Amino acid sequence: MKPLDQWRSQAQFFDANNNNIAYWLTQDPDDNKPWLMLIHGFPTSSWDWSGIWAPLEEKFNIVALDMLGFGFSDKPKNIRYSIMHQADLQEMLLASLGVSDAHLFVHDYGNTVAQELLARHNEGVLSFAVNSVCFLNGGLFPEQHRARPVQKLGLTPLGRLMGLMMSRDKLRQSFDQIFGPATKATDAEIDAHWALICENNGRKILHKLLQYIPERKAHRTRWVGALQEASVPLRLIDGGADPVSGKHLYEYYLEQIPNADAVLLEDIGHYPHTEAPERVLKVFQEFHDKIGSAAT
Repeated sequence: MKPLDQWRSQAQFFDANNNNIAYWLTQDPDDNKPWLMLIHGFPTSSWDWSGIWAPLEEKFNIVALDMLGFGFSDKPKNIRYSIMHQADLQEMLLASLGVSDAHLFVHDYGNTVAQELLARHNEGVLSFAVNSVCFLNGGLFPEQHRARPVQKLGLTPLGRLMGLMMSRDKLRQSFDQIFGPATKATDAEIDAHWALICENNGRKILHKLLQYIPERKAHRTRWVGALQEASVPLRLIDGGADPVSGKHLYEYYLEQIPNADAVLLEDIGHYPHTEAPERVLKVFQEFHDKIGSAAT
């Protein structure tokens, strides 16, 4: 993964309702390459994608943003964070860049954002066309999401204590539990993730970001329906060793989604793209070779 200082130096910003949103973009977009939007998970940021950015850029023009409340973007205290708003930000960015269609590669919280974008696409109201979606581990089905104890605390009236209780060492402990047995995050990666969480007083709003969990339940029909009714190619790449959305999610996906296309990486945990980047790139590229979308 890229050094965090280098990643920060490459950030650009746009204004969304008086909030600064950080984003990253292929330096010189190529008209012959399709667009790929990367959408990150909770509680991390688009830096998660930095380790596979360069190989992906060989085939795609890439764009990614830090969603509101994450990474280098603003983290206002007095708003209700919502998946709907985060999806709006993706639309705003692509519209500002004049991008009319894109493939999506998404993880965790980003899966739910992508499901909302896909629902809008299915309804014909999205401002850009979704060409395909590749999901990594995440709560595609609320009944299969196994929230961690700290997440459950964050949703209680004592939720604001979550950020006060969090520390770099607690983040390490949490990540060790959801990563694969032989693919734990390095100390440098934990340091970077923690720095990004703390950026702009982010610890104070960590519990607010967890509203996506009850939102998934409230909008299950819409967001699961988006998968079941999709007219564009979908693939799930799932780290099977993940206790949150691992092998049980993979098996459920095969049951619930018509003509499901899913790949299981049995020994990998919740962050396949940082734990096993070469394997993920291979399976991702095979998906795009299959649907004939990537630039040659």
